Amino acid sequence: MELEQAKKRAEELRGIIEYNNRLYYDQDSPELEDFQYDALTRELRQLEAAFPQLVTESSPTQHVGGTASSRFAKVRHAVKMESLLDAFSFEELRDFDRRVREAGVEPEYVVEIKIDGLSCSLEYENGVLVRASTRGDGLVGEDVTANVSAIRSIPKKLEHAPEFLEVRGEVYMPHEAFRSLCAEQELQGTVPFKNPRNAAAGSLRQKDARVTGARGLSIFVFNVQQVRGASFGSHAESLDYLRQLGLPVSPRYHVVHDIEAAISEIEQIGASRASLDFDMDGAVIKINDFSQREILGSTNKFPRWAIAYKYPPEVKETRLLDIEVAVGRTGVLTPTASFEPVFLAGTTVSRATLHNEDFIHQMGLCLGDTIQVRKAGDIIPEVIGVTAHAENAQPYQMPTVCPSCGAPVVHFQDEAALRCVNPECPAQALRNIIHFASRDAMDIDGLGTAVATQLVEKGLVHSAADLYELSREQLLTLDKFKDKSADNLLSAVERSKQNNLDKLLFGFGIRNIGDKAAALLAEHFGSMEAIQSADAGQISEIDGFGGVMAQSVTEFFAKEGTKDLIRRLTELGLNMKWKGEPRTDKLAGKTIVVTGTLPSMSRAEAEGLIVKNGGKASGSVSKKTSYVLAGDAAGSKLTKAQALGVPVLTEAEFLSLLAD
Repeated sequence: MELEQAKKRAEELRGIIEYNNRLYYDQDSPELEDFQYDALTRELRQLEAAFPQLVTESSPTQHVGGTASSRFAKVRHAVKMESLLDAFSFEELRDFDRRVREAGVEPEYVVEIKIDGLSCSLEYENGVLVRASTRGDGLVGEDVTANVSAIRSIPKKLEHAPEFLEVRGEVYMPHEAFRSLCAEQELQGTVPFKNPRNAAAGSLRQKDARVTGARGLSIFVFNVQQVRGASFGSHAESLDYLRQLGLPVSPRYHVVHDIEAAISEIEQIGASRASLDFDMDGAVIKINDFSQREILGSTNKFPRWAIAYKYPPEVKETRLLDIEVAVGRTGVLTPTASFEPVFLAGTTVSRATLHNEDFIHQMGLCLGDTIQVRKAGDIIPEVIGVTAHAENAQPYQMPTVCPSCGAPVVHFQDEAALRCVNPECPAQALRNIIHFASRDAMDIDGLGTAVATQLVEKGLVHSAADLYELSREQLLTLDKFKDKSADNLLSAVERSKQNNLDKLLFGFGIRNIGDKAAALLAEHFGSMEAIQSADAGQISEIDGFGGVMAQSVTEFFAKEGTKDLIRRLTELGLNMKWKGEPRTDKLAGKTIVVTGTLPSMSRAEAEGLIVKNGGKASGSVSKKTSYVLAGDAAGSKLTKAQALGVPVLTEAEFLSLLAD
């Protein structure tokens, strides 16, 4: 490859890697699988090795990928939290061993499991946990002490501890906790975390420590960063010491005397990985003797005394037997592949999601096909390809009616999924109840996912109107419900009858209508009756409404099920009129786009303030945009605003505008 061609490819790779670093480290929502990201990083490293003049200080090969979020106070690490050089073959491990020996070191190695979570530092003074921080970019991280203190499995007090101790570990989410969290998210109608690593990172970096504490997180400690009042000569000795103090150390660490023994241990770890209750993304080889580590030192990014081995993803072939279609809580039809059982990543699997109709068509799936299956993150089975089509097979076609209620399904232009829009579809009842009772909708305190699930499963509630006909006796049949909890829930249900009209509209879960649009709709028409009578043209006249939103509203209110629901709710005494709220004209004529994560309010809350003060909250940036209100990880909207010269506000500056 010529220098100019290599330079162009290196720049392209750096852009892709940095973009995915932000998604992985800062937003906990990666788009690439680990092996895809690793392949890109490896290609860039090979290019820079072949053309050393291309290496820059800002290259992702020269620094850790994360940054410290503005949501948390920054912590400058006294000891750099380094990353590890990755190897993908045993020959690369042997090359590492040769480099160590060429530096004059006769090594003894420690082999450990590489936990897949979020790297975290814990600092103890006289045995008391005083600070916890994330890795960030290795030099500066985030202070997450309050959140870590809410994790029950992390010791807050160590007996017989030294004067000062800083350890490094990996915060992770056990598989059982991950499955429970995903089930909860699906019931809430939110997108589940993709894997336990993302779930752990997202949970640790919550603004509310109570959320972190409820997520079932844990930690494995794998390194001493600093210590005063104790000393050790080797890594294994330090881990034994940490275990004696009561810290949960790496679950498996073995001292071996040569690289072949290390490779054998890595193979044994790989064979046992399926039995673990946590995610691992490899194994780590470290030089045991601390004085030998000093001799070898580190690069800008990696220690020269350690290396991580990444296991290749396991893929199996099997035969597709059937495609079963279920209706999700939001009415989306989700196809699931049923195939001949295969043993994959430690368990026997026979089912995997197929996502949507487009996914099936792109693969050209036919019943009887030979397909390739793997486990994403070693947990979730997925179909990744077709090896061979069955003889005379026909491409699979999704159903045209809902498997649950028999109503015709629709395919909206902006969605890949097919959807059942029948408001009385039994499969959607639970999700509808959860949304209706949520804080931004009718705000029925005490009616969370667990209670809603029981109400629906016991047949006590089929629609939102049924909530207002519940009796004390019915509630006392629920698990863990006593007199007080039943009375509290009945009081919360009764209070919700007086909510403003926009809360009820948002609670209906009308497609394309969020809480901001619900408020505009309620204020513009003033009553439920007027909204029901309006046509799409009249609704489109509302500033901020487009044709698609207007059509969604008219379609929803035209359904017989909706008419019956509103009739019942009216008879049960719910408020059906807009009560009005104090509004100002401080932002009159201003169009503001909110992007990123704000320090103290959600995007919906910020947009609500914009509308409340006479402004227009928009979702896209243009030359007509007055301001962009930007928070952490603002992304492309911020970039476009800067390119167009649109003024950018911080949350503090935005609130100052409203205070004037």
